[in-house]
Amino acid sequence: MQQGSVPSVPSCSEPATTLSLLRPILRPTAVKVDRQDPTDLYEQVAAEIRRAIADGEAKPGERLPPAKDLAAILGVNTNTVLRSLRLLRDEGLLEFRRGRGISVAGTPERGAVIARAKELVDFARHQGYQLDELVKIIEDVG
Repeated sequence: MQQGSVPSVPSCSEPATTLSLLRPILRPTAVKVDRQDPTDLYEQVAAEIRRAIADGEAKPGERLPPAKDLAAILGVNTNTVLRSLRLLRDEGLLEFRRGRGISVAGTPERGAVIARAKELVDFARHQGYQLDELVKIIEDVG
């Protein structure tokens, strides 16, 4: 850079800015997406974000960078990241809010409870129980 010149500000889609946006959420040196791994890419991406939440790098209430920025740093398609984010939302770890982006909603423990609850609901339905009947059973047990 020449003396007296003003450094340019990179756009949000450039990797340097993306790295700084991801710093609190995903450590770039720790991001592991392996195309040779038989695990689906979206599951690998979800696992990395899940790990960041579990390690306390992303706390409840913190916003995640936009999906396109996550995709750029991970070297995957934006749709892959969106699928991962939806999976984590369904697990109760992320919250989507129109106009406010995506934020961390809960801890891995809460996500584990939600996952088990979904398994229980599926099991109960398979056994012929309705949701209100399952709720009654849970209330009786609790």
